[in-house]
Amino acid sequence: MAREKSPGLKILWLWTVGTAAVLVANVVTTRLRDMQNVINSQDESMTATTSTDSVLLDTLPISVGDSIQEEKS
Repeated sequence: MAREKSPGLKILWLWTVGTAAVLVANVVTTRLRDMQNVINSQDESMTATTSTDSVLLDTLPISVGDSIQEEKS
C-alpha cells in the first residue's frame, strides 16, 4: 500500500529535495566567497602594513637631548 504513491507526490518530493539542494549550494558558495574576500583583504592589509613599516624604519628618531634644547630656544 505504501508503494502505491501518486506520480504527483513523487514529483513534489523531487522538487522539494532539488530546491533544498540548490539553496544549500547557494549558501555554501556565498560563504566561501565571503571568506575568500576576507582572506584577500587581510593579505592586502598585511602587505600595506609591511611597506609602511619599512618607511617608518628609515626615518631618524629625535633624541631626548635635542628636543629639550629646542624647547629652551
